[in-house]
Amino acid sequence: MHNPFVPETLEGWAILHLMYRVRWERLRGRSAAERERLAAGAARALAVPDAGSTALVQVLGHKADLMVICFRRSFDELARTQLALAQTELHDALEATTSYVSVVELGMYEMTAKIHQQLGAKLTPGSAEFERAFDEEMESQRQRVMGRLFLDMPRGRYVCFYPMNKRRGESLNWYAEAFERRAAMMREHGTIGRHYAGTVTQVISGSIGFDDWEWGVDLFAEDPLIFKKLIYEMRFDEASAKFAEFGPFYTGLQFSASDLPTFVNGGVPALT
Repeated sequence: MHNPFVPETLEGWAILHLMYRVRWERLRGRSAAERERLAAGAARALAVPDAGSTALVQVLGHKADLMVICFRRSFDELARTQLALAQTELHDALEATTSYVSVVELGMYEMTAKIHQQLGAKLTPGSAEFERAFDEEMESQRQRVMGRLFLDMPRGRYVCFYPMNKRRGESLNWYAEAFERRAAMMREHGTIGRHYAGTVTQVISGSIGFDDWEWGVDLFAEDPLIFKKLIYEMRFDEASAKFAEFGPFYTGLQFSASDLPTFVNGGVPALT
């Protein structure tokens, strides 16, 4: 039964973030040609034969050296990719620091309320007819936004990833707020994000039941300062100022899999 007070969501790509520290001491004794061979093997393991895409990111700072972002059709495909990379020789020089599992998610606050209102005017909420009509309408909405659910990996040179929660404290609890209040706050939140359309691509993924936080956020841009400006401005909207809790941030430079040899040979890889 569809609860009118719980916003519906639409899901797309299954996403896996893998963060690694490179054990450079395990690579120094190898020739440049040998390191290139190891990199080529890893690149082949991350290639997508069917649907999906992979991003490689050189992470700035101490939290990791390399972040691998995988968009795949299912968790089974993510599992195959993770295992394929683990079987490569290069993986012997990679030390996992953290990971994150989620799925692309579009929140449907406005549409949930609209569908309940429209169907409730002619059908009995909770009835089999209502539930069937509701599912049909949600599938129609899913087809309408399929390009946002299964988007190509954004090609921005700079990438920022972070997980976040909505606060559930004793005095401020997002999930205890009325549906209309949550919808209004998310509307304000989305308005700010739309101001940055064309300069940053945001990929919001849901991780409730999958990982330690509730959502993951990936930002892609050609200017890293956009991340600072966008996130700073959003801190002032009510949904963030009162209810947002942020996890660790991972920021770096996206590069092409074909340039992985440059990275393992100690150069800054390019996005071509």
